[in-house]
Amino acid sequence: MLKVSPADVQGRDGARLLLPALSKSYGWLKRIWADGGYAGQLEKEVANLPRHRQINLEIVKRGDDVKGFKTLPKRWLVERTFGWLIQSRRLIRDHEVRIDHSEALIYLSMTKRMLTRIAA
Repeated sequence: MLKVSPADVQGRDGARLLLPALSKSYGWLKRIWADGGYAGQLEKEVANLPRHRQINLEIVKRGDDVKGFKTLPKRWLVERTFGWLIQSRRLIRDHEVRIDHSEALIYLSMTKRMLTRIAA
């Protein structure tokens, strides 16, 4: 599931828009990984979501002693997915005027990727 928002919406606030729909559509969901920017109030909101099962928001933090670049567990999944999206020529630049069009193009891109894998 995805939610495209305007550039002036911070990621933490955008997550608040996504979480209710996510918990409703994916009631089996047990864990969400997020980076340190999502810590704090969002953790409490996830804990209070109405659902059948407990959803844990797990913050993947970079250690204080780490210097330079280091691949963090689970965070590379997001970066890899962004890389896949950029392979779709239409998504390299954001030319869409409407947010729902941007979301549809992302779904189309990922559907194409999945169908290509299935067909192989």
